[in-house]
Amino acid sequence: MQTSRVTTTTSLRSTRVRPFAVMAILNRVFEMRAKGRDVISLCVGEPSQGAPAGVRRRAAEVVLDGTDLGYSEIFGIVPLRERIAEHYKRWYGVDVPIERIAVTNGSSGAFDMVFLASFDAGDRVALATPGYPAYSNILRAQDVDVVELPCGPDVRYQPTVEMLEAAHSQSPLKGLMLASPANPTGTMIDKPELAALYAWCETNGVRLISDEIYHGVTFTDSRGTSALECGDSAVVISSFSKYWGMTGWRLGWAILPEDLVYPCDAIAGNLSLCPPVPAQHACVEAFTEEAYAECDAAVEGFETARQHVLDAVDDLGWKDMAPADGAFYMYFRIDDVLGPFADASEWCSALLDIEGVALAPGIDFDPINGHNAVRLSLAAGPDNIAEALVRIRRFQASLAD
Repeated sequence: MQTSRVTTTTSLRSTRVRPFAVMAILNRVFEMRAKGRDVISLCVGEPSQGAPAGVRRRAAEVVLDGTDLGYSEIFGIVPLRERIAEHYKRWYGVDVPIERIAVTNGSSGAFDMVFLASFDAGDRVALATPGYPAYSNILRAQDVDVVELPCGPDVRYQPTVEMLEAAHSQSPLKGLMLASPANPTGTMIDKPELAALYAWCETNGVRLISDEIYHGVTFTDSRGTSALECGDSAVVISSFSKYWGMTGWRLGWAILPEDLVYPCDAIAGNLSLCPPVPAQHACVEAFTEEAYAECDAAVEGFETARQHVLDAVDDLGWKDMAPADGAFYMYFRIDDVLGPFADASEWCSALLDIEGVALAPGIDFDPINGHNAVRLSLAAGPDNIAEALVRIRRFQASLAD
């Protein structure tokens, strides 16, 4: 009796998605810690403080007090969307109807939803490089043509109108992905610059998507300028993961222009049915005075950690440092201290093996020029940063011997 054999192949689309090296490094961190190694992880943006106390209390209550934890509305429960709207009035002075607020499965769920609703296969979407790799990976998985704009220290690692004009003249752009504060550089776009980018997108029919997930985690006088302050046509995406320290709760949101409300509702209903309901009820408590105070105190700790690195950078010999106005990342080139290693990936691997310090190699964020760069996360807090710097100095000294 003959049996049939099914031959499967990997889709061409999936081969365009680059792996996220940081997650492989994080797996090594977990493995080393399981074997008893003392490892300081500075490779991911995971705030060490965790969720505000009021959110934790409410999470415990909703499991026991009879709160309905079945499916919610596709865009999330009304009380949470009302609190998000109040938050935008408080921080930015803008009025957002709750009908335009979509609570999602983390900011990642918002990107999936918004990209699917906004772009067709073959559309060209511009974004800054170095940048968060998930933007380009999700877009490529949807057969969108990603236009990477090389952004260096001369433009503070952020795209300019001139760059957009040049890219648009080659073939029309359909979208622009912005991030301020940005990952991996921490740089921010000030209000006049953001207004100019917004106006250019409006004039040229380009969808502007603004990642504002790190708003509030800033080291300037501003919590961040929202694209909503420029007008209603941009998409704004944010999350409870960073300022509120709630990475594992997997809850974010998108603020949508009117024309995307219906398509996003349809897409979200098919992708996830609804966001995590227990987390939604708990996150209503994220917008209290108590919670804001806790989060601001954590940001002060990140700022202290940042200062530790600023004080050490000349001694370390790292260069082309991004300004790090916000977020909890610092991005550097380490060409002069690579020693026997071919690139930053090898250097980071050796640092982790020898000294138990995990950094992220720049290749994740810039596949063209990131081979000799590293990203350092401040999220582990000032004490861990101080100890990590001692170990990094020792590691670099051993390379010079």
